[in-house]
Amino acid sequence: MKVLRSPHNPIIEPKDVKPSRQDFEVIGVFNPAVARLADEVILLLRVAERPVTTNPNLSLVPIYDVSKGDIVNKEFSKDDPDNDFSDPRFVIKAGQMYLSSISHLRVARSKDGVTFNIHDRPALSGENQYETFGIEDARITALDATYYIDYVGVCPNGVTTCLASTTDFSSFKRHGVIFCPDNKDVTIFPSTINGKFYALHRPTSAVFGKHEIWLAESPDLICWGNHRRLMGPRADSWDTGKIGAGAVPFRIEAGWLEIYHGVNSENRYCLGAVLLDAKQPWRIVARSTTPIFEPQADYEFNGLFPNVVFTCGLLYEQQKLKIYYGAADTSVCYAELPLQHVLDTLNL
Repeated sequence: MKVLRSPHNPIIEPKDVKPSRQDFEVIGVFNPAVARLADEVILLLRVAERPVTTNPNLSLVPIYDVSKGDIVNKEFSKDDPDNDFSDPRFVIKAGQMYLSSISHLRVARSKDGVTFNIHDRPALSGENQYETFGIEDARITALDATYYIDYVGVCPNGVTTCLASTTDFSSFKRHGVIFCPDNKDVTIFPSTINGKFYALHRPTSAVFGKHEIWLAESPDLICWGNHRRLMGPRADSWDTGKIGAGAVPFRIEAGWLEIYHGVNSENRYCLGAVLLDAKQPWRIVARSTTPIFEPQADYEFNGLFPNVVFTCGLLYEQQKLKIYYGAADTSVCYAELPLQHVLDTLNL
């Protein structure tokens, strides 16, 4: 595939982002949503932070305390055999999983789409019982003059998807939980189809371990129903482990094109494409037989969670996909991909 990575990659790194608190450090900035607002490119960054500790045998886990309206730090000793630190993203104790960092969403603005001015303060952060472990991985859908932002809320009760909206990316209105646990990777279509809103989502089966893409419809963006299974992982393929929607679908002549992520048995994250029928989006027209984008650069191989390219947002302009993506759960990168090369991977 003719992927053109920016020579400036990574375009945003943890060192470029000011921590939200003096006692925190930024360990990752990744998986941005993207939108155009007037003459600016807007990114809504996922910023992952953790408390700074000088004790090498102590891990501090940040948790939003609803009663205090602030983040408190829970201590875990690395000398305690009951504490599991095997995955750098988590701490597990007595069957309870905690995130080793807490994420919020931060606005970044650019005139050229590559050089960004990053706001010093969070735009959206955890503020209720469904967001005590933070909020993550936003997608932005523009509908008329309003930008609808769905994002992941994480708490001990599970992973939900919540909705917010804005017209200027300066003030935001929250609309609450729209998909119950465990559900993430939600992407809302940027126009109605036959008078209904549609969204891709990824419910997770605790019993059967399924990680598949489903489709739902709504009259108002709040109440979602008529859920249908769209597609799942494929055996002996690049997406054999699990899949999830990535960027917001966009319309081309042949239908709706969705860029999704797929994971193999080695936890390698790649991007692929699926083409959905223009009027019946529950109908799959074609699907990538090979990845359209896969980890190849050092900054995609090495990081907090290596061997990952993951997108929550792209701009489709001039017959090109302008992809903003998270590399190794650590940094933000940019790449361009001709539409025709994506179509060439589809089993039409």
